[in-house]
Amino acid sequence: MSDPTPLFDTALIRRRLARARARGYAGFLMERVLDDVEDRLAAVTRPFPLALDLASPVPALAERLRGSGRVGRLVRLSPLPETGADCVGDAEALPFEAGAGFDLAVSALALHHVNDLPGVLVQLRRALKADGLLLGCLLGGATLTELRHAFLQAESETEGGVSPRVAPFAELRDLGGLLQRAGFALPVVDADTIRVRYADPFALMRDLRAMGLTNALTDRRRTPLRRATLMRAAAIYAERFSDPDGRVRATFEVLWFSGWVPHESQQKPLRPGSAQTRLAEALGTAEHRLTPDTGETR
Repeated sequence: MSDPTPLFDTALIRRRLARARARGYAGFLMERVLDDVEDRLAAVTRPFPLALDLASPVPALAERLRGSGRVGRLVRLSPLPETGADCVGDAEALPFEAGAGFDLAVSALALHHVNDLPGVLVQLRRALKADGLLLGCLLGGATLTELRHAFLQAESETEGGVSPRVAPFAELRDLGGLLQRAGFALPVVDADTIRVRYADPFALMRDLRAMGLTNALTDRRRTPLRRATLMRAAAIYAERFSDPDGRVRATFEVLWFSGWVPHESQQKPLRPGSAQTRLAEALGTAEHRLTPDTGETR
């Protein structure tokens, strides 16, 4: 039985990221999430002797972690060859043995383009030590909804059909379950919606190229985009998603997730029925019980 076709063209993603970095990476989203990484780690009152930067597209996260004073030794797994990278590799095939002993693993804006996110989470849990922390963010399903809508309508009008042009990003409701399935304890997920304004849709498209975020789906259409389709998509975008001053909006949804490798010192939920205090007593109210036959309170 043959393996299923991967959703993303990993080699193409690397080439486009390399081109974006060579021409000047658009780092405004990365700077935003790096500030959030610092805030989230500040709530954890412990040092991290050995930490991992997992495949973040640029080395800015590694630089922040090294300068934070919270990390002893930092290992950067870079998606591309770069000065200072400890190793170059694929987030879906970690070059670390189980029990590598990381105290912390952080990934910023990298994992939305992996083909097997559950598998990556399992590998990370194995690479972390007991009571080790995973913290990361990736782009979520509400990202670029405006651009997706504009292209779908434009292609339908000009070509009589549609093709996938914007990646199907992860959904918030799925992340917590994936962390639990991978063996993480105390999972936490939340979303941060960032809206960016541009002079026109073409400025947004230039930024997407400068972040290496253009279409890398394996099943993408291989023929060049028709000019008529592009211009119609830009017109639809401007008509439906512009502000009174004429600038257009673009949505980037950043999904945050964290979890801990299980350890006996961690908090555990109480067994059902083990509470020692009634809720009514804690709230200072009277307790009413339902009668089995009538359902009335007494």
